[in-house]
Amino acid sequence: MAPDEAPLIAVRDVSRSYTLGQHRVTALAGVTAEIERGSFVAVMGPSGSGKSTLMNLLGCLDTPDSGHYVLNGTEVSSLGPNELAQVRNQRIGFVFQSFHLLPRQTALANVELPLVYAGVPRRERHALATTALVAVGLAERAHHRPNQLSGGQQQRVAIARALVNHPQLLLADEPTGALDSHTSLEIMALFQRLNREEGITVVIVTHEPDIARYADRVLTFRDGRLISDHRQAALSACEVTA
Repeated sequence: MAPDEAPLIAVRDVSRSYTLGQHRVTALAGVTAEIERGSFVAVMGPSGSGKSTLMNLLGCLDTPDSGHYVLNGTEVSSLGPNELAQVRNQRIGFVFQSFHLLPRQTALANVELPLVYAGVPRRERHALATTALVAVGLAERAHHRPNQLSGGQQQRVAIARALVNHPQLLLADEPTGALDSHTSLEIMALFQRLNREEGITVVIVTHEPDIARYADRVLTFRDGRLISDHRQAALSACEVTA
């Protein structure tokens, strides 16, 4: 199989457990799945189903107890902390429900933050961050602080920050959870555009079936197991928001 034909993500018989007090809790139990390059996948399930644990493993924020995780041909399940950090910084963008923006910094400075950690020179940081803000439609808000932005605009800044390193994979954990219905659709339209026009692989965790309808594929978890994997004709958020 040619490298560009192989799945971007492949997990094989992945398990992960945690100790809570005197009890051992299984978060994932022998999960196997593949995610193709350029796909848009929603991960669903009730609280405690394992979906957030899967997201942490895919994002190299955690490692499995057993099994294998291959990201773009690299076996990352056996990497050390420094190597995992390098994979996170170079290949993966993260978007969270709570935005996680620095309140005293401008939108531009917040987007530049991953580049600061990567040691990118100031002028290049500025240019890359500006391009990312343009991509999410917020170029005119570059010098606004988070408290001067709406919730949807703050989430767009967070998405720009996730994009600034040109990741292969965009992981979003409940990205619309703090937004109203109309703004949620605007964010989903943005994810769809990034996926369809830029070719970025997008994986979102959501508990909302209405949000999952904008993905091309839905993985459903329960009790640490993948119980359903189905493809669907995604709704177009752009048409809904038009």
